[in-house]
Amino acid sequence: MRIIGIDPGTAICGYSVLDYIGNKFTLLDYGVVTTPANSDLEKRLYTIYQELKELIEEHQPQFLAVEELFFNTNAKTALSVGHARGVILLLGAMMGLEVFSYTPLQVKQSVVGYGRAEKKQIQEMVKLILNMEKIPKPDDAADAIAVAICHGHSYKLNRNIKEMR
Repeated sequence: MRIIGIDPGTAICGYSVLDYIGNKFTLLDYGVVTTPANSDLEKRLYTIYQELKELIEEHQPQFLAVEELFFNTNAKTALSVGHARGVILLLGAMMGLEVFSYTPLQVKQSVVGYGRAEKKQIQEMVKLILNMEKIPKPDDAADAIAVAICHGHSYKLNRNIKEMR
């Protein structure tokens, strides 16, 4: 299965593309989409849409996994990230992908085995799972990789449970 993982944001939106075959993940691409802080929101959202659309067209994933918005004390930031997440969900639907959302707790549990893991622990596990020499940077890209790994583990587990019924 090929997964595009997204850590949504309007200033920095992390992405990753992974193949998950058997029990092995292969990292194909990762990085961030950045938008200028002084740009209007609609222009930032359009940039995110365009760049992620190009990635989807290039890599042809079957699944889009996106991190859910967690409660943020800054309502303006939360709303802005929510707008980006909406654009990402719409893009996934428009491109015919199966779209899945995961909470930060689910991502941490899936990647580290502990739902209250620190960011550094998640990054170290991403590095180990993918047999990378260094922790992927920036943090938003590493988070997007963790979301894609979470989907690989979760999807396979849920499919196996359905088959047992």
